[in-house]
Amino acid sequence: MKALKIIGIVLLVLIALFFLIGLLLPSEVHVEREKTFAAQPEVVFNEVNNFKNWEDWSAWHQMADDMEITYSGPSSGEGASYSWTSETIGNGSQRIIESRPYELIRTELDFEGEGMGKGTWKFTPVNDSTKVVWALDADMGSGIFDKYMGLLMDTMIGSNFEQSLEGIEKEIENMPADTSTVMPDSTMMEADSLR
Repeated sequence: MKALKIIGIVLLVLIALFFLIGLLLPSEVHVEREKTFAAQPEVVFNEVNNFKNWEDWSAWHQMADDMEITYSGPSSGEGASYSWTSETIGNGSQRIIESRPYELIRTELDFEGEGMGKGTWKFTPVNDSTKVVWALDADMGSGIFDKYMGLLMDTMIGSNFEQSLEGIEKEIENMPADTSTVMPDSTMMEADSLR
């Protein structure tokens, strides 16, 4: 009986610690990966700035064969958006809220029922290459179990970031040699209107 009492006390202490630590954990999550591409900033920027290109390299697109996508807004740049439905990875949407050629892209994500997130892409020229830093910031909420889940987010989706960046690299390697001269869609439309 004494042994059972000790075990019970230890379990109560562990449970109390679990909840106490959970209360102190941050609700914000930051996941970040970077990769350097053997291409000019405009090439990598244009690949990311158009959501339709993501079907070719996004890890989430590759893992969800049942994903149904609906595009809206402009084809690229600020205001471009898409929504998806999938039994495999859930439903959600993403929208470009800022697009600065060839430096920065910011996106807003809605993981339908699972919270919101902010995506950031930074493009920095390094000699003849481009360093890309891709980050996701999200609020896991105030729930204790959600906060513990936040501790696993970097491990859970970091590999998907890495896989996606590798996919972009393959797409760029297969591009025609003159792709570096291509302007973003919005810039091309402005140029056409001046003719």
